[in-house]
Amino acid sequence: MTDNGMKQRIEKVAALINGAKRIVVFTGAGVSTESGIPDFRSPGGIWSRFDPEEFTIYRFLASAETRLKQWKILIGSGLIVNAKPNGAHLAVAELEKLGKLDCVITQNIDNLHQKAGNSPEKVFELHGTMNYARCLGCQQRYAMEDLLGLIKLKDEAPLCPECDGILKPDVIFFGEQLPADALRQAVHHSRQSDLLIVVGSSLVVYPAAYMPVYAKESGAAVVIVNLAVTDFDHQADVVIHGKAGEVMPLILQAVKRKLGVTGGDAA
Repeated sequence: MTDNGMKQRIEKVAALINGAKRIVVFTGAGVSTESGIPDFRSPGGIWSRFDPEEFTIYRFLASAETRLKQWKILIGSGLIVNAKPNGAHLAVAELEKLGKLDCVITQNIDNLHQKAGNSPEKVFELHGTMNYARCLGCQQRYAMEDLLGLIKLKDEAPLCPECDGILKPDVIFFGEQLPADALRQAVHHSRQSDLLIVVGSSLVVYPAAYMPVYAKESGAAVVIVNLAVTDFDHQADVVIHGKAGEVMPLILQAVKRKLGVTGGDAA
């Protein structure tokens, strides 16, 4: 895309944002990878190095060896303490500050939208979060950062400090259903939106990828910002192929210009 073509599309997205009243942002792994978090499904990602079958809930429950391996992989990914929000996260958070955001629906489990400044109650995490772990025995929920000092990932997976039950990261494993309330809220907000912006998602993981479908069926405009082509591109009102961390700040700047707001642009 030429620079001129990119500018025109950015201006069109900014106009859609400024004219909308119920904006939903839907984010996927392409946002997280720009913060250094590995994409599970892309070439070179986690599933090219580890067997996805070992990340089923059934294997987790049945095998202590598998539990240890899963904990090591997830903690070693940098999801908990190392990753920091990038320009895309900061731009989405700034849209909320401008009063231009209904909610964020995310497939990511890294808590980076909240770190960037989005209100937790406005973020619906369809695949759970690595910010917490839950005991499958007593159901006690622990902040992951508080657990790190207790977790000794040498010869066995961590156990609940209270009851010695199995501790599971509060993320969705293969074979588990999505969190019912988060999914219900995501579907509701998608159907009620007048603009849905897909950021960094290839739209191949369902049922999460139905969100732009629900929005479009309800008459909303759909924008896609993604590095690669998606199957939904031909139905979208605007498509921008580029890095989310570069494109979203440019969109935010254009929104602010149209609103007459100065300063505080996402970097």
